[in-house]
Amino acid sequence: MKEKILTEKKNGMAVLIFVILSYIAAILLMIWGDGRDLLAGDIAFGCGAAWISLAWILLLGLKVLKPQEALVLTLFGKYVGTIKGDGFYWVNPFCTAVNPAAATKLRQSSDVGGSSVPSISVSAENSTVSVNSSSADKHISLKIMTLNNNIQKINDCLGNPVHIGIAVIWRVVDTAKAVFDVDNYKEYLSLQCDTALRNIVRLYPYDVAQNVDTTGDGIADEGSLRGSSDIVAKRIRDEIQTKVENAGIEIIEARITYLAYAPEIAASMLQRQQASAVVDARKLIVDGAVGMVEMALEELNRKHVVDLDDERKAAMVSNLLVVLCGNHDAQPVVNSGSLY
Repeated sequence: MKEKILTEKKNGMAVLIFVILSYIAAILLMIWGDGRDLLAGDIAFGCGAAWISLAWILLLGLKVLKPQEALVLTLFGKYVGTIKGDGFYWVNPFCTAVNPAAATKLRQSSDVGGSSVPSISVSAENSTVSVNSSSADKHISLKIMTLNNNIQKINDCLGNPVHIGIAVIWRVVDTAKAVFDVDNYKEYLSLQCDTALRNIVRLYPYDVAQNVDTTGDGIADEGSLRGSSDIVAKRIRDEIQTKVENAGIEIIEARITYLAYAPEIAASMLQRQQASAVVDARKLIVDGAVGMVEMALEELNRKHVVDLDDERKAAMVSNLLVVLCGNHDAQPVVNSGSLY
């Protein structure tokens, strides 16, 4: 379905003034005809009464649009066009506005707000959609909106369950496709966001892992959900865009808003991270200590402070490493005798 923009419909004010003036003229015509017994008076009175009875139909064609809003119009089931842009419009009174997603509420910026009319919510374990039972507004918002779907539990490429949530920035760019090519473009977008998120997350490990190819080039890399969030978000955005192109929706940006291990493995993974951090810290301490011992021996040898054989050097190295690598402050022992 190709979108057709109606550009010559901004004459709502002229029609409104015409209807008001015609009502005044019809009332005056009825008053004039009521005072005469001739046939002309009866005809004038009948015409005025008929106009007053039917002219209100013209008012049904008046449409008011705010900035960044659109109305998709059909006439007896046939798509006649879309009006966009703020203004006071008049269209065929028999045209009806169509928006199948008007009563659908997502967890997004445009759907935040209360209503005095009670609504019926349809909830499921991972559902983000609710249906309002009141008569919904048929206007289609063209604003940039934010969709914040529920947090999902997905296994990463190593099989570890993780909880992840995303925020998707989107907008409608083709109203005809959004209304006619899919049943409900909001529900369609929400579902595609969930499936795209699942397809991309399963390609990455939570943290950097060995022998894992996340780019598909056959070479192991250091991609991860935690360390490559921008790259992951871009891939999720591209995946969603390919799925919602036929719904007339543009995905501007996608961002990861929540990322954590699932509760059943969170404690084990925390211990693993702590152990890895301890090992890395110890490695850094040992490397520094070896460098300091090597420097101390070179300085003693260069300045000829003391001559040490291999056995004494080994004892000195051992003592220095104990002092530099120990978890607690060393307790020095003063040797008042001879080294030999």
